[in-house]
Amino acid sequence: MDIASAKLIGAGLAAVALAGVGIGLGMIFSAWINAIGRNPGAAGAVGRMGWIGFALTEAVAIYALMVVFLVLLNVL
Repeated sequence: MDIASAKLIGAGLAAVALAGVGIGLGMIFSAWINAIGRNPGAAGAVGRMGWIGFALTEAVAIYALMVVFLVLLNVL
């Protein structure tokens, strides 16, 4: 196996993290909607925690994409 093939395989494996991010975001927003539906009075507190969870999960996606692009652009 040459280096170019290994880099493409590595970039593909790094992109697999995006599937986990998609699942995590779905779980966050489903729990958020469920919590607000059950207790609308707690929408403010639940909303803040939902946005924090969303931001941290999206940070994982940004890091994974950064690794993919660094591998594909021969930086790593």
